[in-house]
Amino acid sequence: MLCLALETSCDDTAAAVFNGSTLLAQATASQTIHTDWGGVVPELASRAHQQAIWPTVQQALRQADKSLKDIELVAYTQGPGLLGALLVGQTFAKGVALGLNIPLLGINHMQAHVLANFIEEPHPPFPFLCLTVSGGHTQLVAVHGPLAMQVLGQTKDDAAGEAFDKCAKMLGLPYPGGPLIDNLAATGNPLAFTFPIAQMPGLHYSFSGLKTAVLRFIEPRGTAFIEANLADVCASLQYTIVQTLLAKLARAATETGFMHIALAGGVAANAGLRHGLAKLAETKGWHTYIPQLAYCTDNAAMVGMAAHFAWQAGRQGTLADVAFTTHDQAPAGLAFITSW
Repeated sequence: MLCLALETSCDDTAAAVFNGSTLLAQATASQTIHTDWGGVVPELASRAHQQAIWPTVQQALRQADKSLKDIELVAYTQGPGLLGALLVGQTFAKGVALGLNIPLLGINHMQAHVLANFIEEPHPPFPFLCLTVSGGHTQLVAVHGPLAMQVLGQTKDDAAGEAFDKCAKMLGLPYPGGPLIDNLAATGNPLAFTFPIAQMPGLHYSFSGLKTAVLRFIEPRGTAFIEANLADVCASLQYTIVQTLLAKLARAATETGFMHIALAGGVAANAGLRHGLAKLAETKGWHTYIPQLAYCTDNAAMVGMAAHFAWQAGRQGTLADVAFTTHDQAPAGLAFITSW
C-alpha cells in the first residue's frame, strides 16, 4: 500500500511517502517567521502551511520517484494541535482522497510520536513504556500494541518543551530556545543553581511552577549576572527538567514492571535527556529506544508509520472526520485509554 502522509499540527509542514512500513521519502518545510514573535503565532502558521503543503508533497513524491496518482492511501494528523494548522493538512488530505477515490486516515499526533520508534530498527517489543515529551505534551504511556496505548501520567499544566522555550525567552535567547539551552548546558555546571521540582500525585507532571521560579531567579539578579552565568543557568535548568522527567519515568517502570523504555517527541532530541536516560538505564537494566533526531521533532514519517499500523488493523477515516485540538477531544478510535 503506497501511502502519502501529512503532518501540519504546529509550525512544520511535512510530507512522507511509505510503501507499507517502509519509508521511501520525506520532506519538511520549517517556518522561520515565528522567530520574530518569540513563539508560534497560530494564524501565521496556518497561512504558511497553505503556502508550503503542495511544494512539500511534490518534493517527497519526487524523492520517492512517485506521482500523486500512484498514491493508494492518504494519512494526516487529525489532532491534537493548532486548529487552523490541522485544518490545512486535513483539507488537503480530503481533497486528495476525494480526487483520487482512495481511502483516508486521520492519525493521533501523540500516537504517531510513540510509533516513530518503529520507523527504523531496533524496535521496542510490546509492551513497553514511552516517555513522550514535546512543546505541547508530556506523557508517560504504556504501549501494549500499536493501537493500544494507555496514558499513565501527563502534565497537568505546561509541557516540558514549553518550559524550555519560555525559560529561554526569559533568559534572552531567541525562539526556539530549547535547543539553545541544550547547547549552552553542555558547557555549564548543572549543580550551580537549584530550581524546584513540582511534587505531583501519581505519575503526573507540572512545569508551570518551574517557569515562575526561573523568572523570580532572573529578576533580582539582572541581565549582567545572567549573561555572565548563562551556561550554568541553562545547565541547572535543564538538569531540573530532566530529573523531573526521569524520576516519574523510573516510578512508572517500577509500577508496571516494564524493562523496555522508549523516548518520543521533540524534547527526545535533547542531549541532556538522552544522556540522563542512558545513565538511568544502566543502573536499572533497561533496554532503551530513541528515534533518530529527524523522527523526534514533528515529521510526516511518524504519521506514515502510524497509518501503516492503523490500516493493518482495518481502520479507515471518512470525509466527515473533524480535527481535534486537545487530547480530551480525540474521537473514540483515536483516543488513549487514560485509567491507571
